[in-house]
Order: sequence, then C-alpha cells, then structure tokens
Amino acid sequence: MNKPLRRVAIFCGLLVLALLVRVNWVQFVQAEELQSDKNNRRVAIERYSVPRGNIIVDGKAITGSTKTDSGDFEYKRTYKNGEMWAPVTGYASQAYGADKLESLYDEILTGSDDRLFFNRTIDMLTGKEQKGGQVVTTLKRDAQEAAYKGLGDKKGAVAAIDPSTGAILALASTPSYDPSSIAGMTDTDQENYQRLLKDPDKPMNNRPLRETFFPGSTFKVVTAAAALEHGLIDDIDAKTETPAPYILPNTKTELKNDGPHPTCENGSLREALRVSCNTVFGKLGADMGRDKLVETAEKFGFNDPEIDVPVRAARSNVSTEMDKPQTALSAIGQFETAATPLQMAMVTSAIANDGKLMKPYMVDQLRAPNLNVIEQTSPEEMSRPLSPENAQKLQQAMETVVEKGTGTGAQLPNATVGGKTGTAQRGVDNSEKPYAWFISYAKTDQGSPVAVAVVVEDSDASREDISGGGLAAPIAKSVMQAVIDGNK
Repeated sequence: MNKPLRRVAIFCGLLVLALLVRVNWVQFVQAEELQSDKNNRRVAIERYSVPRGNIIVDGKAITGSTKTDSGDFEYKRTYKNGEMWAPVTGYASQAYGADKLESLYDEILTGSDDRLFFNRTIDMLTGKEQKGGQVVTTLKRDAQEAAYKGLGDKKGAVAAIDPSTGAILALASTPSYDPSSIAGMTDTDQENYQRLLKDPDKPMNNRPLRETFFPGSTFKVVTAAAALEHGLIDDIDAKTETPAPYILPNTKTELKNDGPHPTCENGSLREALRVSCNTVFGKLGADMGRDKLVETAEKFGFNDPEIDVPVRAARSNVSTEMDKPQTALSAIGQFETAATPLQMAMVTSAIANDGKLMKPYMVDQLRAPNLNVIEQTSPEEMSRPLSPENAQKLQQAMETVVEKGTGTGAQLPNATVGGKTGTAQRGVDNSEKPYAWFISYAKTDQGSPVAVAVVVEDSDASREDISGGGLAAPIAKSVMQAVIDGNK
C-alpha cells in the first residue's frame, strides 16, 4: 500500500473509531440524561402510555387515569377533590410535566422504576398492560378536609404532624387549584395554566411547605425553649425582672406590649405566654444573646435548607448576624425571622413530644402494582431541641394559654390543648393586614396525636378583628378534633 492510501485508511479508521466512541458515549454515559430531558417527547409519550399508578390516602386513591384523544398520549391524569389535595399531589400534566409527589415518584407511578422490573417482566410475559405502582401517604382524609374547609375563602395554610412519628397528617393551602384542569394538552388546559400563573393570589403556591411568613408571637415558644435550655428560666411561675415598656439595648426605642397588660411587668414565663408579652420575651432574647437563641432555633429546624418531606420545604430563617436589639426583636418573631407553617408545626410537635423532634414525612410506603411493599418509611429522630423536663414545663405554659389566655378558641372537650397565638406585622410600619397564626397540640390519655400550625395570610375580616385566637385557633381546633376522632 502506497503512502497516500495508507494515510486515507488511517484517517478512515480514526473516523470509525470516533463514531464508535461517540455512539458508546451516548448509549452508556448520556443515556440517562437524554432519557430524562424535558425536551425528549418520547419520555412524555411513555409516561402517558399506560394508566398511572395512584397516590393513596387512608387506603383510597385520590388520583386516577382516563383515556384521552390527545394525539400520542393514551392516558390523562385525573384527581379527586383536586383542590384539597393539590399541595400533596402536585400535578402530572401532558403539557407541563410533573410536580411534587407526582414528580418525585414518577418512575414508581409509571411503573418504570428499576424495583418494578420483575412486575414489568411478568406483565410482558402474560400479555398484561404495564401498570404503575402506588404512593401511600401518611395524610388523614378527615384532618385534611377539616383544614381545607376551615381555611375556606381565606388565604392561608395548615400543617399538621403526628409528634411521635413525624408523619404529616394534613397539608392544606388556600386558594388552591384543581390539577385536573391542566393535566391535558388541549387549548383549555393551556388557558387554565396561564390563568393560574397570572392569578395574583398564587393558587399554585404550596403555602404550608414553600412559603415563609413572619411567625410573630408564635416564635415566643422557641424563645421560651431557649431560655429554659440555657438556664435563664428555671421556674415558669417565677417573676422576671422585666420593665414595661422595655428599652431595646443600646437604643432609646421602647418595646411595648400589644394592649394594656399590667401583668407583663416582671411577668413570669407562664403569664408572658398567656397574654403574649413582647417585653418579657424581647428581654429574654437580648439577655441570652444571639448565639443561644439561634442554637435552639436551629435544633427546631430553622436555617436548614434541606428539610425534605420528601418535597423540599423552604428554608425557615433566624438571622445569625443580628445585634442585641435585633436579637430582642427576633425573640418575638420580628426582624428577619421567617417560618413555614411546616416549621412551626415541627416546633410544636417537638414540645408535645417531650423535647424530641421527629423528622417530618408524608409518604408511608411505595407499593408495586401487586401491592407488595417495595419501600417503607421508618420514623426517624431529627434532633432534641429541649430536655423532657423543660418540654413539660413549656407544655404547662402553653396549656395555660388555651385554658385562660389568648388561645381559648382552641379548647377541646376530650383533650388537653396547648397553644400559642400570633399576629405578625406586615408591610412598612405594619401598613398591611397582619398574619394571624396559631400553633397547638392536643393531648389525650394515649399521648399527643397531633400538632398543628395555622396561618391566615389574608381574610375579609377588618384589621381590628384579625388575631391568631380569633381566625386561626378555630381551624386548628377542627383539625385536632378530626385527628382525635379518627384515632378512636
């Protein structure tokens, strides 16, 4: 072979080698990336080629599938009481992909998960249509319905947790939307989606998990826990050396109480919680200092950017760079303090569970189409924000709030309830309607089955009538009662 031919042969060989390398790179290295690419239409076609597996609550499906005439897509997702369950399920849309549980467990629900290989093989050999698996949630239907109906036409959110396990029992958000309305590929689905995106009330926002709010006076239970844990308070009935009003450290600014509360001057921890004294908790925050307050708050879950339930919750915030007066304001739920409803439900559940915070979760099991369990969630301890002794002291104080304080609207005839109200300032110089908060737990002879956080972001009530005890406590009461009744 002469020299020019040899060069051509070598060049052609290199081209063939490069082609082989490229093909293998695409098949073995990029395969998964290409398969999951949102622009790969084959993925969507495959996703909707079979009936989608269901999301289960209390043994019954809250989702379904129906035949469709939308071109390449054979099936479309449907939802039962979609608006009520949207914060849990998310959506599965032929046009817009999937969200929340529908997205996180897409492979289980479509039947393409590697753990369902045996099921797919059996279906192929027997000629059966491939089926998706099931996602079994921890949610309780009655509790969710109580939360959703309790919020009604108000803008707000509810999160409820089983303190002993961390299982999420309710997760409601209003206003909401029906995922069925955007599940297809029609012009109507597209119009619905665009309308939802433009809606100023943001119905697609997951308020209990993904929205943070100023917690206001509900954060005082975190300050109380920090004061007990760090030795500033031992006896919850002992008087504190607190003037009213209290001058913020290094300033001439007065921190006042909301309303005439003469018992706030030198008030005990129990009395300060009962009537929600800003002065007592502001001074406690300044006296203990930023680091101790932040330390306790972080044990409750604040400043953690990776709380997955399995949907990731937004990061609740307590500033790590505040000065002394800012620490005093943070101690009463102001300054840069912000929390999701889930976070405040976690705080309450840890107190109710004698100081042990369980990791929150809302998926109990993943099941194969034949109902075999392929994954089971086990309760997991997350942290110990306070000792059992101090948790029980704080329980006593919170129960006084409901017995004869600002939270009497949450009293139950068949349980002991502990709680804390909150009315959080909004806007420049508190120019907007405040948030109404209520956090609580119920305790029966069998222990504490539920901890709840409710926030009403906006309502038709006049500014003077907006309060945690008036707007949010009745909603928490109905959720707690639903859980107790369901456990009978």
